[in-house]
Amino acid sequence: MSFDVFLTFDGDCRQALEFYAKTFKAKMPVQIMTYGQNPQGSAAADKDRILYACIPICGCNVMFSDCPSDFHSTKGNNIMLTIGLDDEHEIKRIFNALADGGEIEMPLEKTFFSELFGMVTDRFGIIWQISKAKGETL
Repeated sequence: MSFDVFLTFDGDCRQALEFYAKTFKAKMPVQIMTYGQNPQGSAAADKDRILYACIPICGCNVMFSDCPSDFHSTKGNNIMLTIGLDDEHEIKRIFNALADGGEIEMPLEKTFFSELFGMVTDRFGIIWQISKAKGETL
């Protein structure tokens, strides 16, 4: 099981990466995926925005992304908690419990980066991403 933090930015993700890497004496990620590299495609306006990058901070993976240009990221609610599990039943149980009284942002489904992934805002307004840990198959 892993517990990670996902930070979303509105076009300034690269600057945030540089700032946090310097602040926490972490190395800049070797691989930074842009929306232009997304195998599922993206809007032309987003091609240089960062889709995904990750740096370790104090033993925790902190993941970074720019939101698409047609989505507005509001400072203060641009943090998502991310859980990686290998047990599909536990993934579904946690996802459904968080969705109870909340709102499903993305249903649990296979994506290009995970065999099972979903996103939900719980009844308290906290955004959660639940993902099947890498390396596992359905």
